[in-house]
Formats: sequence, structure tokens, C-alpha cells
Amino acid sequence: MSSFCGAGIVFLLLMLQGVPETVAGHGWIIAVCAGGYVLLSVLVGTAWAVFLQRRTAVWFVLGREPTREEARRALRLPVDLATVSGTLWLGGVVVIGTLTAVFGTWLDALGVAMAILLGGFATVGLTYLATEWVARPVMTMALATAPPRGTLPMTVLRRLVITWALASGVPMVGVLLVVLPPDLGPSDPAPSLLALSVTGLVLGALATALLARAVAAPLHRLRLALDQIAKGRRDVRVGIDDSSEIGMLQTSVNDLAKGLAEQERLRDLFGRHVGDDVVRHALEYGASLSGDVRDVTALFVDVVDSTALAAELPPDEVVRKLNGLFASVVDAVGTHGGLVNKFQGDAALCIFGAPTRHADPATSALRAARAIRDAVSSGELDLGIGVAKGPAFAGQLGTASRFEYTVIGDAVNEAARLTEHAKQAEGRILASEAVVKACVASERGLWQHHGTIHLRGRPTPTETWEPHPPPRPPLLR
Repeated sequence: MSSFCGAGIVFLLLMLQGVPETVAGHGWIIAVCAGGYVLLSVLVGTAWAVFLQRRTAVWFVLGREPTREEARRALRLPVDLATVSGTLWLGGVVVIGTLTAVFGTWLDALGVAMAILLGGFATVGLTYLATEWVARPVMTMALATAPPRGTLPMTVLRRLVITWALASGVPMVGVLLVVLPPDLGPSDPAPSLLALSVTGLVLGALATALLARAVAAPLHRLRLALDQIAKGRRDVRVGIDDSSEIGMLQTSVNDLAKGLAEQERLRDLFGRHVGDDVVRHALEYGASLSGDVRDVTALFVDVVDSTALAAELPPDEVVRKLNGLFASVVDAVGTHGGLVNKFQGDAALCIFGAPTRHADPATSALRAARAIRDAVSSGELDLGIGVAKGPAFAGQLGTASRFEYTVIGDAVNEAARLTEHAKQAEGRILASEAVVKACVASERGLWQHHGTIHLRGRPTPTETWEPHPPPRPPLLR
């Protein structure tokens, strides 16, 4: 189609210029030679183009992935086909221009050569743009192997220049050929100007349509992909089917999606290590050694007789049992708005009120303690649970290069000491009186006074509470 457009331009220009009187008597010789060259060019050009296409797309036909060299060769297909077309048209300029110069004047030869050059330029430009559009499936797979980076074989600017030249340059140069040299054009230029204007409109519409398709389609896909990424999808990938800046943009969108997916994966891993609340705190306040004093409720869980357990069972079996226990701890604490701050071997420290402020940390901690006790009561491990409240420092502890979120205060120590005594208590839970007094009445009604205990390392005795024992089933008579 591109060659037909170019031939039409040449025919139109030669008809508008008229046949020079100096070559009129030898016109049949030039026509025969021109026809022979056109036939030869069609045969050579077709064979050459078929060879390039088969060599370039053999991997596409076989349905396999291209090598990097095959991918680069495929990306050069529009340039290669345009080069073939341009070479054959230049040959026509030399052959037909020389014959015209032999039988006429150099001015006659110049007019014919310029007409053929304009047709050749139009053919080359249309060949490039059309090949890029038709070969997009091939280029999509090729660009997946060799994405556009660095120097680009074809930029959007160059495409626009080609489009402008096809839409405006060819017709305007044609006008100059027809109108300016008086002896090369008819006496009345109006019909010529009309014909050239129509030619410009047709070429402009065709070239602009090809360019619009080449630019609008990938940009539309990019917009859809970005919309999906904005909605939270991270598995979105855009087919890279362009070797210009658009291809680089497609690559960047894919890199963006991969980067966001990697960030979410790291955040998920980070959250699993330190807890989602700590992740949000770190993102909000950054990597600084900062914190504040808050009124928190600490819940400490420790396995009963873990030393004997480790001596009797293989290590992997011990870990399996602990993971089952900690799964219940994480579920119960998370359900009631707390944070599992850290696992310490066979123990776990849970905090209510930091880093996220809690409306009623005491009530939630007591409910979580009962939920943990109920979840593991029929399990493979026995445990003790201690609950205490009070002011504590909550924040980053360590150095600028290595730190962790932690909670330090008397409430944490008191909860750990209560756990030691809870292992011998019937309900396996002991809470300080301050926690029970701070909870809501409905929760307080589920607890009873346990007694006064002297906790290790504390100067004053501690009043402790425990859950009411479950009601016993009635005796059968």
C-alpha cells in the first residue's frame, strides 16, 4: 500500500508538470525503462521484505521466546523494511533521472528526480509507520525480552516529524515543483494546487491515523493499568509493544507495579515480625529513637514446665507446640485490640494501649487473657498468664542502626512476676487489683479476689484476682 501511495504521488506530479518538450520524442524509451525498473523493484523488494520478515519473526511463528539478538532484530524490522523501500526508490531516482538527463536537460531531470524523491519519501515514511502498527504482536514479545532503555531507535518526536513531512512537506514541495519553475508547470496553477491540496489531506489523514493509533492505544492500556494499580492490584503488567518513550513508560509502569508489590511484601514480612501497629507507627514517625510514656496494660504468657518439655521432646516438636500456642495468643490479643510485642522463647509479652491508644486497655486485656486460657485449656501445653497495668515507656529502643519497638515499665515486670504464680493458680490467670478495678463492671463480675502475694523484686505485696471457676455440672442422682 505504501508503494502504491508513493507511485500515485509521482504520477500526479509528473502529470501536473507535463512532459517536457525536450524528451517528448523519447518518452517511450523512458517509460519502458521505468516500467522495467518498477517490475524489477517489485520483485526484489518483495523477496527482500519476505526474507527480512521470516528471518526476524521465525521465533514468533514457532511460538517460542526470542533471544536478545532476535528481539533486537525484530525491533529493527520497521527500519529495515523502510530502508529496503528507500534503497529501491533511490535506484529509481538514479535510473529514471539519468535517462531524463540524457534525452532532455538537467532541469528536466531535476524535476523528475524530485517527483520520484517525494514519492519515495512518502513510501518510506508510510512503510515505517504501517510496519510498526502491523508488527505490534511481534514487538510485544520482543520488547518483553529487550525492553526499551537508553538510546531509542524511534522516538515520539521523530514519528511526529515523519507525520508532518508526509502530511505537509510532500504536498508543499510538490507545490514548489509545479508552480515555481514556469517551464515545468502549466500556465494556470489553480488545478495543480487543488490536486496537491487533496493529496496533502489524504496523506495527512492516513499518516495521522497511523500515528494516533501508535500513540493512543498503548497510552490507553497504560491508563487502565495505572487505574488497576491505584485500586490496589500489584500483579498488573503492561505489554511492552513500543520502542520509543512510550515503551520506556510501559517499562516504568511495570517496574512501579513490581516495586509496590515488593514494598507490600516487605511490609507484610515486617508486620509479621513486629506487628501491624508497630509498622504503622514506624511509617508515621520514621526511623527515630523516640517514644512516650503511656498508661498501658501488660499481659504476659509463659509455658508451664517448659524446661522439662524441651528435655523430653525433639526441638522441632517443641517448636510445633509453641507455634500452636502462640497462634491462639496472637488471635485473642489481636481480636481485643492489643499488640503481641515480642516472643521470648516459650513466653510472649502483649501490650494494650501502645503503640495505638486504646479506649479501655484493662477490659480488653482481661478478656484476651480468658480467651487465651479457654483456647489452650484442652491443648497440648499448660501455661500461666499475668496481667498488670501502669505507666510505661513505649517506643524505639537501641541505636540509630539497629533498634526495636519495646515497652519498658513496672507494669511489664509485674505481669511477668504474676505469671510465675499463675502457673500454680487453679484458673491459670492472675491479674493485679489495679487492672480489675479499671475494667468495666460486666468484666469485673467475672473475677474474684485471689489473695495477697509478695512478688519477687517488689517491695510491697500485691493484691491479685483470678477468674471465677466455671460452674460445675449438677450431680446425677
